[in-house]
Amino acid sequence: MYNFRTDLASERRDIFKKANQVKGKIDGIESEEQEINEKIKVERVKITNENGEKSIGKPIGNYITIDIKKLKVATDEEIQKYSEVLADELKKIIDCNVEKEGEILVVGLGNLYVTPDSLGPKVINEIEVTRHVIKYLPQYVQEGTRAVSAISPGVLGTTGIETVEILKGIVDNIHPKLLIVIDALASRSIERISSTIQISDTGIVPGAGVGNKREEISKKSLGIPVVAIGIPTVVESAVLVNDSLDLFIEKLQQDARSNDYLNKLKEEDNYEEIKEALMPKDYNFIVTPKEIDDLIENMKDIVAARN
Repeated sequence: MYNFRTDLASERRDIFKKANQVKGKIDGIESEEQEINEKIKVERVKITNENGEKSIGKPIGNYITIDIKKLKVATDEEIQKYSEVLADELKKIIDCNVEKEGEILVVGLGNLYVTPDSLGPKVINEIEVTRHVIKYLPQYVQEGTRAVSAISPGVLGTTGIETVEILKGIVDNIHPKLLIVIDALASRSIERISSTIQISDTGIVPGAGVGNKREEISKKSLGIPVVAIGIPTVVESAVLVNDSLDLFIEKLQQDARSNDYLNKLKEEDNYEEIKEALMPKDYNFIVTPKEIDDLIENMKDIVAARN
């Protein structure tokens, strides 16, 4: 299988098409785009059969990508709008997997003390949990309120326990009907850092995008539906170099449009060659932008406000 090194289904599809020179649709993969406004675009990718699954290495299911522009300078009103778009898409997926009042467990994956990996735990701190109120103070709860609980289980390096093992114990004891898992992802594009949200109904494999693959968190491993919300916060340095090379070539092409070599180079994906050059000297770092603290805070507000 192709070494995608990205968690985003839409990116994997595009990488597969570029690597295999596929111009049209991929068998087993359907997609549609919707432009909400000049700053928000939603793309829905559906993998429908084993051919699509094998092509991009993602399970059969639905993958919704919300692209947001200029998040670094977003106003409070814009963040609210982004949150509403996320809430609408998330509600559709939840309604397809659980009844209206079915209990939900929200899980924030990641390490609170490593900024690019802190999104999940930070969202958990903002979630409005209701399970305990419904259980112990039902007279103060509006009828029809869904029971919501939340946990940030930490990471294997600090707990010594695989995340899925912790979640199995919780699921077996409190019996939620659905899990919502929130995690930081890796991307193959610098433009997507903290500017893209992916929602899927197929679960998640923690660490897969950065080569630190853990046991999957999914219906297969836990016995209940798992909806994943992921936001890219890091790229490899090979991605950074590849994207920078593309930008450099585009600049040269402005003055050399007839240069066949530059045109051919721009059409190719040079990630693998760049990675091979960087790996022997351990230069293929994981990179995150200097504004990651502010971006994580904005993304935390977008995800937490409506869940």
